[in-house]
Amino acid sequence: MTKVRVVLVDDHRVVRTGLRSYLESFEDLEVVGAAASGEEALEKLEGWLPDVVVMDLSMPGGIDGIEATRRVRALSPHTQVVVLTAHTDDARVVAALRAGAIGYVRKDSEPEVFLAAVRGAARGQSVLDPAVAGSVLQDLLRGGPLVDELSEREKEVLRQLAHGRTNHEIAEELHVSAETVKTHVGNILSKLQLSHRTQAVVYALKQGLVSLEDLDI
Repeated sequence: MTKVRVVLVDDHRVVRTGLRSYLESFEDLEVVGAAASGEEALEKLEGWLPDVVVMDLSMPGGIDGIEATRRVRALSPHTQVVVLTAHTDDARVVAALRAGAIGYVRKDSEPEVFLAAVRGAARGQSVLDPAVAGSVLQDLLRGGPLVDELSEREKEVLRQLAHGRTNHEIAEELHVSAETVKTHVGNILSKLQLSHRTQAVVYALKQGLVSLEDLDI
């Protein structure tokens, strides 16, 4: 079994220790590193090569969780970021998602929500805390990405993305190869000037391709 490599970024030692113990109780997850600041995480990122970074938003130093998220995604595009924070300020959550985070979970959420977010991120799926997902998505809809022409096939792939399906699952649904789906996804993100699938979900909502009621959030 290939384990999901996880890095924890939080300035509270007790939080890092608790998260490590929880995640490593599952055979498919491995915590390969932990950092107390955004600066430390960025300095050690290349050595850790994580699949998922769990990122706090408020940390000491000159780089907060939002900027750290942006830099993690720039340095290691394959690494997904899940925000784990005590803050319920939608503006900060929206900023983190726009910086490249694929998921968002509050620290007082059920552990199962956090676990689903980490596992989902490793598969390229966006998981947002259901307690705030609706309001966060509504905020993201304001001033979204530029509208561009998508083919009918690209729109269908976008609908599938919005439902959190992987490339392999979309390929099975549309009876095409996973490589073809990957090409469609790349074209969608390029045309819409988006950086990741979470933003694609927002675009799909704005264009009415799916509704909030359709999504499992």
